[in-house]
Amino acid sequence: MKRAAAAAAAGKGGGVKMQRRVKARADAFDKLPQNATLADIKKAEANVSLAELEERVNDVRESWETDSLFEDAIEELGAETTSSRSSSSSSGGSGSGVVDTCSPEEAARLRRELREYGPTVFSQRTVDAGRYSAKKLLSAFGIRPPAFLQGEGDAAYYSLLALAISRELSKRAKLTRYNSVDDAVQLLARSKHVIVITGAGISTSLGIPDFRSKGTGLYSKLEHLGLGDPQQVFDIDVFKEDPSIFYSVARDIVPATDRFTPTHHFIAMLHARGKLLTNYSQNIDNLEVKAGVPRDRLVQCHGSFGTASCISCGLQTDGADILPDIRAGIIPRCRRCADAPRREASVKRKRAPAHRRSTRRRWSATGSDSDADDDADDAVPRAGVMKPDITFFGEALPVQFGQRLTEHDRDLVDLVLVIGTSLKVTPVSEIVSWLPPHIPQIYMSRQPVAHINFDIDLLGDCDVVVAELARRLHWPLVHDMVPPDQDVVVRSDPASPSRHFFEVPDAPPPPPLLHQDQEQQQQQQQNTPLPDAQKSTSRRAARSSLASRAAKS
Repeated sequence: MKRAAAAAAAGKGGGVKMQRRVKARADAFDKLPQNATLADIKKAEANVSLAELEERVNDVRESWETDSLFEDAIEELGAETTSSRSSSSSSGGSGSGVVDTCSPEEAARLRRELREYGPTVFSQRTVDAGRYSAKKLLSAFGIRPPAFLQGEGDAAYYSLLALAISRELSKRAKLTRYNSVDDAVQLLARSKHVIVITGAGISTSLGIPDFRSKGTGLYSKLEHLGLGDPQQVFDIDVFKEDPSIFYSVARDIVPATDRFTPTHHFIAMLHARGKLLTNYSQNIDNLEVKAGVPRDRLVQCHGSFGTASCISCGLQTDGADILPDIRAGIIPRCRRCADAPRREASVKRKRAPAHRRSTRRRWSATGSDSDADDDADDAVPRAGVMKPDITFFGEALPVQFGQRLTEHDRDLVDLVLVIGTSLKVTPVSEIVSWLPPHIPQIYMSRQPVAHINFDIDLLGDCDVVVAELARRLHWPLVHDMVPPDQDVVVRSDPASPSRHFFEVPDAPPPPPLLHQDQEQQQQQQQNTPLPDAQKSTSRRAARSSLASRAAKS
């Protein structure tokens, strides 16, 4: 019974949170006046919905530290394991090297039973009854037992199983009636209010790097700079203290092209056909606008380079105004601050004695960038620093994100497309689980995800997938990156009827990353993984390291 109790505890927290949400909803409507108008009721509903979304996001962030201990184990079973399962089934279950795992059909049945019976009864019927070991049951939830548990008794797997059950119960249940590529085509054909959630994967075919891909993502490219955490480049506190850190690498992420991909074009086609409800984009390249997606149908969740603002006076300008400085590695300054009346020459700031004056080289939002400028700074304030309107860590997401989702889109959506993103970053990652569970959801990317149950997975290059969908829909997708005679091979995963792979035989290699000169490429080729001690360098040490590099360049 201890095993059942451990698994039941996984579902307990979710039940308490659900009760709390139900009570909050009831309280909100109890507070409405007796003569409440329809507008009052809608406002109360929107406020409750927004609070629920914020609570979901907080739950995810609070659980991150605990879950990260199992992050490697929670990753979805790899394609090689799926292939081994298939070969094991065809060869009678021996000789594949994969033992103690559930078949795909068995795993699907076990997941259904978990939802039907609840965690306590489920554990009693499986582990406690001796029908399954905890280790084998993990495979039903797509979890590979970690290497450090090999050789341990079955009790060692109980905590991991409890986490797996908790995650499974928090997932949206797959709609079993949608599985094939034809199902996806029919859903696109009949839907009228499509939410599209996009990530960096829809821009990589232009050579624009994403952030998290190992080896090619921007964070990997920044590792050779000695940062304890490459994400510090996008920390708002770091930016305010030393903007040179961000601007020393900004030219590597600023879009160097006005071109857009076939996937961008496909999203614009959804709008042109009256089907696009909202495009929630995690990208900062602003290419959706260039492709023709109207701004009133676009929520740029992480901001974009489309505009820039002074962090001193708040002046907002077109993002193109600061691009020359960014590409030259120069910190752009605010023209309004620069044009402000200068102080009278006779009114000077009282200066500190020379022996007390700081000699530390330091940037600031309105300060100087070298000790040589101290005298000038005493008489004339420096212009404020311009910052692209991308959302840094430590900044709030645009208000439009929560308002549009809770007050408009949730009640209208009839199809969800997730394209080119692994949905690992909150709060965007919570959109799909927060929308009504009966709304079909289709996933398009190179790799599947394990933490969300999509109805149909269309795996491959995003541009190839949307081009094939458009062909089957008889929508003319004309784009110079899509050959008119392109032949797309689609094969289904025998272990998962809702998973399909899209390939173009003899496709050319992807383009080289933009903004990357030969010296940078050589440095990356020579890189070796940083030791753990170096990776744990403090934020201040990391800033100093990168600032020194920026100064030398």
